Amino acid sequence: MPTKGMRSLLFHSKSPSFAAYSSSPARLPAFSSSPSRPSISFPTPRRVPVANFSEAMIQEIIENGAVLIMKWNPDTSTYAKVTSLFYESKNEARQFIRCVTDLQSVMHYLVQKEPTSEKLVHAHGLMQVAMKRLQKEFYQILSMNRAHLDPESVSTRSRSSLASTRSSTSDYDEDSGATTDDDVKFAGDAISEVEHVSAIAMNDLKLIAECMITSGYAKECVHIYKTIRKSIIDEGMYKLGVERFSSSQIGKMDREVLDFRITSWLSAVKISISTLFDGERILCDHVFASSASIRESCFAHISSEAANLLFGFPQVLVAVKSKKNSPSSIDIFRLLDMYTTISERWPEIESIFGFESTAAVRSQALNSLIKLGESVRSLISDFESTVQKDSSKSVPTGGGIHDLTVRAMNHLSLLTDYSNILADIITDWPRPAKSTLPESYFDSPVSDNSPAPAISVRMAWLVLVLLCKLDDKAKHYKDTALSYLFLANNLQYVISKVRTSNLQYLLGEDWISKHEAKVRQFAANYEKLAWGNVLSSLPENPTAQISPEEERLIFRNFNFAFDQAYRKQRMSVVPDPKLRDEIKVSVEQKLVPVYREFYDTHRMTVGGGRNAGLYVRIAPEDIGNHLSDLFFTPASGGSSSSALSRRRSL
Repeated sequence: MPTKGMRSLLFHSKSPSFAAYSSSPARLPAFSSSPSRPSISFPTPRRVPVANFSEAMIQEIIENGAVLIMKWNPDTSTYAKVTSLFYESKNEARQFIRCVTDLQSVMHYLVQKEPTSEKLVHAHGLMQVAMKRLQKEFYQILSMNRAHLDPESVSTRSRSSLASTRSSTSDYDEDSGATTDDDVKFAGDAISEVEHVSAIAMNDLKLIAECMITSGYAKECVHIYKTIRKSIIDEGMYKLGVERFSSSQIGKMDREVLDFRITSWLSAVKISISTLFDGERILCDHVFASSASIRESCFAHISSEAANLLFGFPQVLVAVKSKKNSPSSIDIFRLLDMYTTISERWPEIESIFGFESTAAVRSQALNSLIKLGESVRSLISDFESTVQKDSSKSVPTGGGIHDLTVRAMNHLSLLTDYSNILADIITDWPRPAKSTLPESYFDSPVSDNSPAPAISVRMAWLVLVLLCKLDDKAKHYKDTALSYLFLANNLQYVISKVRTSNLQYLLGEDWISKHEAKVRQFAANYEKLAWGNVLSSLPENPTAQISPEEERLIFRNFNFAFDQAYRKQRMSVVPDPKLRDEIKVSVEQKLVPVYREFYDTHRMTVGGGRNAGLYVRIAPEDIGNHLSDLFFTPASGGSSSSALSRRRSL
């Protein structure tokens, strides 16, 4: 998504008013007596080594600090109330931070050497004004740079680039002062303007946070950060379409609405992991780099609620028990899409939510994976049961491909598009019980001792279940020859779907070869039953001398048998072109050579020669012409042939 796209969709300039943070109770810094802290553990302010300050040095530090700090006191200066220190002058911001640092050192010295000194009281008052100023700056930077600190802008900058940025922008010269205008020339042509502004804001926030934390004002800093940043994450999730749904609400959704919600969720996971949460984690880690406990607390508070809502949706979805949208009626491919989305991003989820305090988020994502996997296995079992329980007695005219074959193989071939994910889901699933199928089918790859992967075994089993059901359906044909043609056609269709999908990699060439041999056997059985009478009407020795009466009888029987077989097989279909040609060639090779020998030997003598046309109605080449018309489906048509009643004159 373009840099502006996600940002313009998710974020705008609205933010809580600074009034909520503009006043704080007067108190001494943390190294003095201070009020009790909240439940999170704020770091102990950095202990500044006690320097040997002279009275003149103390006085100079306090006076210099007073000038600059009071200049930026929003309560006494209209200019300070409406102007941002860090925006107005980076150099002066650097001096301000240095004044606070020096003032803190002086206060630490006075607490130990002159705890009742008027200078300590004065310094404490200045420190409170300075912290109030820094609170305001911290709030303004977060609010005014809301668009530039959106997670997408932050996440597009790698952690390595942040490291290089820190080295060039957050050193703030040798005194850890604020970023100067010259310091930010690192951007150059390497990053966009958005990233440039983002880098400046992030380092200003980091500087202020470190100053407030070491001065004992971590609570105020963290409160501002949590409030503003959580609103950004919550707004982002809402814009991505992530809402809280109950099972009853999902149960009442139309299928189209539910599918839309799933599609929105899939998109939301991709965007939120790659930008929303990742960007927020990077920002937290950068701003609060000086305190592991604070950055963990901030990130957990900001992201946990939204992340749990996001990763909880699949669990609510598969838990729906209403008849309309129970797991058995939810599209298995949508569940696989959801499983894939979480599974592929699991390393990122573990990394982003790696804190102990965000363990619940990892647990929620993992539980959703488990529930999705269980639902997928349940739907696969339902598919198997549906095939086994198919009770339709209708069979395709002409031994064609059954609708069940088409539906089942299309389903299985689509399933294998998720082979990697299914392998993970099926790994620990108990292997199928062979006792549910006849013993004659146990020559399949499904074996208790098979080293094949679980997904290969499961797919081979599901295909086997289908083939068993087709074997049962073949029994509904009254013509046994047609039942074998039905089996050949359907098994050939199964093999073609295997070869053109990932099933070929799961079942293997050995499986394909074995079942292609079965197709040939079914076809041979069909030929024997459908055309056997034609071949048996010819003598074993077609060139043997026989009487004219026997010649006439054999020609008459051949004409009748061929005519009957041809008429009967005109309704038969073989949709697969290769199999169709193989059957035609095979029948022709069995009939034509024998008939040609008999034809060439006896056609001149049958009927005394003159009346041969009464008995010899089919020439050897006519057999191929007639066969060329057979086995086409109605839509495909066939080539023209001579009429069966065609007569040839001697």
